[in-house]
Amino acid sequence: MSELTKPTKILLVEDHEDISQLVTLNLESMNYEVTAHLDGTAGLQAALTQPFDLIILDIMLPGIDGLNICQKLRANDIFTPIVMLTAKKSEADRVVGLEVGADDYLTKPFSVRELQARVKAHLRRVSVFNQEGSGVADVNNDTLKFDELTIEKQKRKVIIRGETLKTTAKEFDLLLYMASFPGQVFSREQLLNAVWGYQHAGYEHTVNSHINRLRSKLEIDPANPSYVLTVWGVGYKFHE
Repeated sequence: MSELTKPTKILLVEDHEDISQLVTLNLESMNYEVTAHLDGTAGLQAALTQPFDLIILDIMLPGIDGLNICQKLRANDIFTPIVMLTAKKSEADRVVGLEVGADDYLTKPFSVRELQARVKAHLRRVSVFNQEGSGVADVNNDTLKFDELTIEKQKRKVIIRGETLKTTAKEFDLLLYMASFPGQVFSREQLLNAVWGYQHAGYEHTVNSHINRLRSKLEIDPANPSYVLTVWGVGYKFHE
């Protein structure tokens, strides 16, 4: 690796040593630099004090669990992509992770290939975020303006009612993608494929959770949104 090439750094917090070693081995085989911790307290400290390109968090951890780690990172304005690992099969349990700020989740047992595909998809987007360009939609204008909302693509900046909005990478991409096609209705599956880079039955709540978080930040009254609208029985659209 060239001295000028910055290594891709991944933080893994998983308390089962065999799973931790398996994941580490497979990610390192993809030339990623992996820092692994077996308890939540050490993992949180690492995430707060060191820069990472991606964080993989188990939910059930000694010390402090993955959901609390995720909440604390987002509260500290650390918006590194987070993939949650969970042994719980209830969809409601998985949605909790997305509600507190995670970008994705995998339910144990998971295949190594699926984990690698998810990691690559998120890191691709991190790479795009660090380059000049829009990130998701290919439209000509660098700035999109709608009433009191302004989206500056190259700066990855959202301004609403004169104030800069704090968004995660996925929230920004989702907003930008929909705003680039005002009035067009997208199903949750279409948004998954366009913004997350994969399509998988059962992951629709990923979109729902991000839509709800966007509305809570963007709208004066999230229950009666003006920008990100629900098309009942179909999906979502950005207002025309």
